[in-house]
Amino acid sequence: MREHAPPVTRAWVLHPDIKSDPERRDAQMALEEAVSLAHALPGLEVVGAQIVPLPRPHPGALFGSGKIEELRAKLEAEEIDLVLVDGPVTPVQQRNLERDWKVKLLDRTGLILEIFSDRAATREGVLQVEMAHLSYQRTRLVRAWTHLERQRGGLGFVGGPGETQIEADRRAIDEQLVRLRRQLDKVVKTRELHRKARAKVPYPIVALVGYTNAGKSTLFNRLTGADVMAKDMLFATLDPTMRAVRLPTGADVILSDTVGFISDLPTELVAAFRATLEEVLAADVVVHVRDISHPETEEQAEDVRGILDSLGVGEETAQIELWNKLDQLGPEELETVRIRAARNPDVFVVSALTGEGLDGFLEAVTEALGAERVEEDLVLGFSEGKRRAWLFEKGLVEDERQEEDGFHLRVLWSARDKARFQTLD
Repeated sequence: MREHAPPVTRAWVLHPDIKSDPERRDAQMALEEAVSLAHALPGLEVVGAQIVPLPRPHPGALFGSGKIEELRAKLEAEEIDLVLVDGPVTPVQQRNLERDWKVKLLDRTGLILEIFSDRAATREGVLQVEMAHLSYQRTRLVRAWTHLERQRGGLGFVGGPGETQIEADRRAIDEQLVRLRRQLDKVVKTRELHRKARAKVPYPIVALVGYTNAGKSTLFNRLTGADVMAKDMLFATLDPTMRAVRLPTGADVILSDTVGFISDLPTELVAAFRATLEEVLAADVVVHVRDISHPETEEQAEDVRGILDSLGVGEETAQIELWNKLDQLGPEELETVRIRAARNPDVFVVSALTGEGLDGFLEAVTEALGAERVEEDLVLGFSEGKRRAWLFEKGLVEDERQEEDGFHLRVLWSARDKARFQTLD
């Protein structure tokens, strides 16, 4: 029996360039990123993309009536099925635009949620994405876009016509969210057990972080010999991947590849994916991988630093910047980048694809992990069993004796170990 090719959805990408927004990004760069996001979702054919200048957004339909009619004619002529708006669209605006254009519409948050729904691989990732999706859709409750639902196995869109049906849908969503939270609690407890088991292994954690598509997975694969999905595509990696690996310098570490960051990440996903970024909080060294060839590399780096700050990654955690993709720079650009990097001892210019420059970076990681350790004497009360256990789990205790006032320990630790110990309850 002949198999039919899956239907392709013809999509058009719009970036509203809102002139009244003082923090708006470069419109052309933003449009290119939005098109890359669209390419990351299977089953879409991006037919066209354009910037739409806007003095300010119109509350009822985002665009003015003249622009809506102009775009309607274009979408009809191109036989577009889906419009992707690179920015927030309110439920009222979405409903009015879908009615006027007779197409399905997704805003930036909706598109990213669809990509995450398609990519999540672990049980925890699937549950977190589904909760984020339901929280987002609860405010919208528009009719299902069945094509993408079928293709991805169905997170999709919920809802129905009429106020009574909407209220019923909201109740159903709330009940489903309660069920998902219970399931997620069980999964998180299991992950906590795994983390505690890892803590007993005296290997430090090196976490790779960075803007999506910066080359983290390519670097991870080169260093570990693993086969993590590494493509020139936004959000190629979603769930955190960890491997024990011996670096060429002889240091044994656990290397962690994390979800890529992105500007204007939907608030639903910031909360949902905080747990997957907890590995960064436990890291001994955070490696910030940057695509130094990207025109907006500085803006991307600021987005990453902002997220790291919000996660609570403190100054006691060693951080190294890896300026990746030097193989995509011309001779003059490369020379400029090398001069800039030479001014900061924690910056390294590399190509994860070819391996160029990685030796110096790996030596720096090894040096950061082997920070100077000093001996100190501690006295812990009998009620401080948890803190004492942590010291033993980390292999920091050189000697111990029990006295009337508690445990007397001699520890050999780094400043980072000491700072982490002092944060324990």
